[in-house]
Amino acid sequence: MSTVRTRFAPSPTGRMHVGNLRTALYAYLIAKHENGQFLLRIEDTDQERYVDGAVDIIYRTLEKTGLIHDEGPDKDGGVGPYVQSERQKAGIYMKYAKQLVDEGKAYYCFCTKERLEGLTVDVGGKEINVYDKHCLSLSKEEVQANLDKGMPYVIRQNNPNTGTTTFHDEIYGDITVDNAELDDMILIKSDGYPTYNFANVIDDHLMGITHVVRGNEYLSSTPKYNRLYEAFGWDIPVYVHCPLITDEEHKKLSKRSGHSSYEDLIEQGFISEAVVNFVALLGWSPEDNVEIMSLAELIEKFDYTKMSKSPAVFDYTKLKWMNGEYFKAMDPERFYDLALPYLKDAIKRDLDFKKIAEMVRTRIEILPDIKDHVDFFEAVPEYDIALYTHKKMKTDAVTSLRLLEEVLPLLEECTDYSNDSLFALLSEFAAGHEYKTGFVMWPIRTAMSGKQMTPGGATELMEILGKDESVWRIKAAIEKLS
Repeated sequence: MSTVRTRFAPSPTGRMHVGNLRTALYAYLIAKHENGQFLLRIEDTDQERYVDGAVDIIYRTLEKTGLIHDEGPDKDGGVGPYVQSERQKAGIYMKYAKQLVDEGKAYYCFCTKERLEGLTVDVGGKEINVYDKHCLSLSKEEVQANLDKGMPYVIRQNNPNTGTTTFHDEIYGDITVDNAELDDMILIKSDGYPTYNFANVIDDHLMGITHVVRGNEYLSSTPKYNRLYEAFGWDIPVYVHCPLITDEEHKKLSKRSGHSSYEDLIEQGFISEAVVNFVALLGWSPEDNVEIMSLAELIEKFDYTKMSKSPAVFDYTKLKWMNGEYFKAMDPERFYDLALPYLKDAIKRDLDFKKIAEMVRTRIEILPDIKDHVDFFEAVPEYDIALYTHKKMKTDAVTSLRLLEEVLPLLEECTDYSNDSLFALLSEFAAGHEYKTGFVMWPIRTAMSGKQMTPGGATELMEILGKDESVWRIKAAIEKLS
């Protein structure tokens, strides 16, 4: 069996859309599952959509997601150049287009824009614009005369307009298309650049690509690709068309959704591994139904024949849950590095950020969640004394006031403000007064934080706040409750 070779061939038009990332990931997984090669090719023939800096975004995204290419513009594997504009300058596309012209499988077209706009036909009840092969009838002498005059031209593929074309896709099976819909597609545009479809076929063949992975919006173009492969007498690759990705309202995921690109998600506080894991499940799931998987596990388990045809829903809530699971399993040092900017944004005083980070690590789903969990360390927010009422702990405002007044002298005398020491001190106090531990801790925790939920217990918060601040907060709570 020949080596599996896949490619990711993005256009440098801005941030990497989630759909593009999934294409890259699936192409990578198909190759690596079979110990094959994964190539990067930059498709920049659409000069109007080219965005400066977008190539850097592609490199950076692939590096951060771990989708390391074996060949590409920066790693020559002997089939370069790997940038389409460079391949165009080298005359690769024109050479193959002229070969088809010489064999009668393509032809020069000199039709004006005005003429082309009038060419609409009815196919199966829908009006489509189909070229009428007008220039196919030009003699060699007429073609040469037009070229000599410098008339603008395109080169068109000469497709049959009767019968059908059938192709096979690994996900969608056999698909048959009426040739009347195929049109004589343009291979070389009037600016000398190849069309996306033509360049794709030439490059995939010359680069030895065995499996072509792309979105299912390209299903309708596939018969045209196959007509080209057949015209050249080349082997047709294995096609893997991925299902559509929709938002929760089942509309196509668009840039307006705010989480449509990899960089959007990173800026929203997600981490690469969680994003990659989640994107892998947009159209595929492993047979064991395990959802949390590293890239190495994805390589081992990925089977493109088990992909779904149905649209995949981008479930933002599920992605947040998955991200939270990654935080729970994360090395505390790494989490601290990620959390520190968010902690410093929320807390301006000099506290033990490492301890605070470890407190919130298992409680958040995305990094911006940190602020709401820790802002009370900076200052106690305004709160309602109803917070002191807790049925399970059997506390209310009256009992809490009495309790805080009772523990204040103890906390003023205490010299060891470590969590263990404070917990032992307050547990002993509770036992001596025949109080349940929760009855003692709840009012203190409320006094420390002014919050219903906190990332740590009363004594953990006091350890971080220190003696002076803890005592001051108890006194402020006594005053509020009085």
